Amino acid sequence: QVQLVESGGGLVQAGGSLRLSCAASGRTFSIYAMGWFRQAPGKERECVAAISRSATNTYYAGSMKGRFTISRDNAKNTVYLQMNSLKPEDTAVYYCAAVDAYYGSSYYYRATDYHYWGQGTQVTVSS
Repeated sequence: QVQLVESGGGLVQAGGSLRLSCAASGRTFSIYAMGWFRQAPGKERECVAAISRSATNTYYAGSMKGRFTISRDNAKNTVYLQMNSLKPEDTAVYYCAAVDAYYGSSYYYRATDYHYWGQGTQVTVSS
């Protein structure tokens, strides 16, 4: 198993930036494909970005392309989400998630694919 702990959330004005971190502990981090999801009140959890085990492939949801960047440092057991040009509609609880990945190049964008979840970190963007 792997334990995930997110950090870096907070309150930011529209147009600002935040960097979220997700530290993993437990099994070898490099065997997991990782994803960032978010859930706003009254809405379903949605994938923000995902990254393959080897970091060779990434995925971004449409509205996040060009604004968000997912990355990982396997030596530090950490995945990051750099968020720029934030908008009020980005307000949500952000979760990181992990899934055992057989192929190093695979990423996953469905919440049901993931086995492990962090507790979430709140991101609030004021207008």
